[in-house]
Amino acid sequence: MNKILAVKAENISKQYRLGQVGTGTISHDLNRWWAKIRGKEDPYLKIGESNDRSVKGNSDYVWSLKDVNFEIEQGTAVGIIGRNGAGKSTLLKLLSKVTQPTTGSFKVKGRIASLLEVGTGFNPEMTGRENVYLNGAILGMTRSEIRRKFDEIVDFSGCERYIDTPVKRYSSGMYVRLAFAVAAHLESEILIVDEVLAVGDSEFQKKCLGKMGDVSKGEGRTVLFVSHNMAAVKQLCNKGIVLEKGSVVYLGGALESVLEYQKRQNEANKLIASRFIGNDKIEIIKFEVKPRFEKLLSVGSGLEIELEFLNKVSDVVLDTSFILMTQDEINVFGASCILTPLKNSKTGVYKVKFDLPKNLLNAGNYYFKLIFGANSTDLLFYYDNFSFEVLNEGVNGNFNLSPGIIRPNINFISEYHG
Repeated sequence: MNKILAVKAENISKQYRLGQVGTGTISHDLNRWWAKIRGKEDPYLKIGESNDRSVKGNSDYVWSLKDVNFEIEQGTAVGIIGRNGAGKSTLLKLLSKVTQPTTGSFKVKGRIASLLEVGTGFNPEMTGRENVYLNGAILGMTRSEIRRKFDEIVDFSGCERYIDTPVKRYSSGMYVRLAFAVAAHLESEILIVDEVLAVGDSEFQKKCLGKMGDVSKGEGRTVLFVSHNMAAVKQLCNKGIVLEKGSVVYLGGALESVLEYQKRQNEANKLIASRFIGNDKIEIIKFEVKPRFEKLLSVGSGLEIELEFLNKVSDVVLDTSFILMTQDEINVFGASCILTPLKNSKTGVYKVKFDLPKNLLNAGNYYFKLIFGANSTDLLFYYDNFSFEVLNEGVNGNFNLSPGIIRPNINFISEYHG
């Protein structure tokens, strides 16, 4: 049986020039023009570096995407995951024709509905009602098709009271509610959703995930979903694409893609530590956060943290502090380890390990601040860029949203007194 493709990407690349709008200079435009009339390749396609935001580059040109190839079958829900700057949003913008690829092309079967940022495609001077019809017309829907879906769209968005108010007066949450409702309910064959859902409250995010599940599994439409919520990707998607520095590094099942992403995230922390991080007193050699009991770093896996560093200061009380923060800059806890209590520190390599029990941290993105001190008064070194993510569940667990920073496994005892 032949598979029916909804999207096929062939050698997609996107190049940008740093600090410039467009190509940047007249000389560069003339060089491109001269190459074109001679039937030669654009000379600036031969230069440029991968989009690694963590290091200083030597070229003004960067490849936000480079030689991306993949195929997506109709009715597939695909999670596109990767670190910030990996090229996820750029890929969706190219697919939505917000901008054009530098090289390569897409083959798309069906109409695309995109939700890339708050109010994409909305005219702020028009009312919510008018924007619903405008977006439907852009997607190629007839007025009767839009009218048939209109009540369902408004009900889902929860913006009925404001539907005849210009959307420029909407809050960002109302904006994204109506925009998502339009994109999900109008009858496009492909739905593209970026991280924009993070603008909505938790109740609306859960509602959107349910709707996207209905769209892909019940209605057989294709969904491309960018998110940093790995549990949502696992729940919603059956395929995954992992991007790193503008290239596809993994293409497979949703669970396998999440495992690959977490593995690469840990390797990235190791790579950060392998570069020179430190000063003339402290040098970090290794920092790793890994699950204790499962393959995935999740609520139920527990955490094992390992630090290895080179100390260059002798005859002090050497201590190391670990401060855990959420991505929203909320302090979860802080703990200190005194390594040499008697002012007898020696130069050389020290190792520190500790565990966090399972069912303690809730799902979310976190990072550690590391502080190295001497004699409880002097700062030797400070670093705060070791990030990781805790999933809602392990390999075979069920998706379960729960508020808060901690999520202890509480054994409730209930009694009925009639």
